[in-house]
Amino acid sequence: MRQYTYTGPTDECPYYVYVPRRYQTGDTVPLLVMLHGCSQKAVDFAANTHMNELAERYNFIVVYPQQVRSANDYGCWNWFKPVNQARDSGEVALIAGIVRAVLRETAQWRIDARRVYVAGISAGGAMAGILGATYPDLFAAIGVHSGVAYKSAANAASGLWTMRRGGRDPDRLGALVLTAMDSRVRVMPTIVFHGTKDFTVSPTNGAQVIQQWMQANIQASHKGYVADLLRPARTVTGKVPEGHSYVIQSWDDVHGREIQEYWRVNGMGHAWSGGSGGSYMDPKGPDASEAMYRFFIQHALKQEKRLAPVAATRRPSFWKKLFHKVVDFLYEKKEE
Repeated sequence: MRQYTYTGPTDECPYYVYVPRRYQTGDTVPLLVMLHGCSQKAVDFAANTHMNELAERYNFIVVYPQQVRSANDYGCWNWFKPVNQARDSGEVALIAGIVRAVLRETAQWRIDARRVYVAGISAGGAMAGILGATYPDLFAAIGVHSGVAYKSAANAASGLWTMRRGGRDPDRLGALVLTAMDSRVRVMPTIVFHGTKDFTVSPTNGAQVIQQWMQANIQASHKGYVADLLRPARTVTGKVPEGHSYVIQSWDDVHGREIQEYWRVNGMGHAWSGGSGGSYMDPKGPDASEAMYRFFIQHALKQEKRLAPVAATRRPSFWKKLFHKVVDFLYEKKEE
């Protein structure tokens, strides 16, 4: 991996970029942003989640921003501070700036701007949710592992409360997302992982993350997504050999496209499921990295329709106007 530094208007943030060896200059590939948790280093997070191995297999680029200790003594992303919960502000602006810098670096690689995804664990998972709410025009889908709902805390004290017990007002969670998205409101595909024995971030939070994005997506879809938390489209159970059992619930839109996926890993604590070799990793869980990539790649941002520039032309003649009116009339009749 190669290290870079992004310099924003007020702060700097180091980050690492992994380009798979199989990447060929000129190829256009997806981008996955991975956000570490507290006390973790981006380099270790990359190695222990094995995401770079998946990048080699599937040919995508991975970016790992690194929180600096001067911003948080424990190396946590400050997800609980209001300054970091709004677009173009604080740490979310730094991470979005990193993504935009990578997108502009076309001399080294080409990123499919429709396929930019973000995932994280714990504080990084919370930040992934914040980025989904504040930059829905930049990220096509999000992954929240052992994290909390967007704006479920407003300071360190309420952050600790949320981690232990969940957000205080889960019925308002979806509205917070819609307000943050503002004019950029759209359905945000979301995948969530959480261990049932997580005593650092209560499993209640995993359910609230699903609930929040379900509420928001239902409103954003204009009746295209009709979901019920208690009635998933599918429920699948499984077990890792000599490891944890798990339950996967998923919800589809009216066209059968999967919008949300929720993995509950039985007996797992506060750890990246399927990770190994470092802090907050559990090799006995199902492979969260593989599951997230497979979920993400199903989704892409829709390209905005852009009008072609208007060239200087002469005013159309009477006969040309009449011709277009006749064509429009016949087209309308055909549509009827």
